[in-house]
Amino acid sequence: MPEHTVKSYDEELNQMTGTILRMGGMVEQQLAEAITALVKRDPELAARDIQDDKPVDRLEHEVDHLVMRLLALRQPMAVDLRLITASLKISSDLERIGDYAANVAKRAGALSQVEPMRPVVVIPRMSLIVQGMIKDVLDAYMGRDVDKALDVWRRDEEVDEIYNSLFRELLTYMMEDPRHITPCTHLLFIAKNIERMGDHATNIAETISFLVTGTPLDEVRPKGDKTPFTTTPADLQDTGSEEV
Repeated sequence: MPEHTVKSYDEELNQMTGTILRMGGMVEQQLAEAITALVKRDPELAARDIQDDKPVDRLEHEVDHLVMRLLALRQPMAVDLRLITASLKISSDLERIGDYAANVAKRAGALSQVEPMRPVVVIPRMSLIVQGMIKDVLDAYMGRDVDKALDVWRRDEEVDEIYNSLFRELLTYMMEDPRHITPCTHLLFIAKNIERMGDHATNIAETISFLVTGTPLDEVRPKGDKTPFTTTPADLQDTGSEEV
């Protein structure tokens, strides 16, 4: 990013970028701890992780304030304007990721009170992919790296495929034994929250592409979540439809 004549302008832009990166690190940690609470069946860790969402919300408000100040006082143009508006969108996506991580922690706390379910083992693998997407898209934001952002954008399809498979497995469990309905429902919500985190990481990747190039991404987003069209486990295999 080129330096400006007014040094305080650069300092404000750097402060905004630094706040975004802090938010990103915090939501990464939130997701990791929520999954640890799920796997270890640790309700105390889950409860702490839920409270960790509040600092993320405060940082989003800080970004909002910085953006409004920059727009009002600096009247940015061209790449500066794209950076400022992109940062506003990215902070919103990160805040939503934090909300979803808190939701996972809430469900993890509930699941610690019931018998463990075998499908739990798939969720950490799904989460690791999403954590990697969040980390890499933040690196792309810091380095203005379009190629890295597009790599994250393409990886969302893998998350959707895991979600489809897990959805089918959990649906089968519930149909076989009604006693599984409650824990499987919690797991379905956890998986959907993680899948949505991947979507928000993909949103950030698209925002970075626009930030650097100045043009919207013209490719169709890869989307493999078929569960909205599903009524039985077989539907996930038979349908050729995809949600756009």
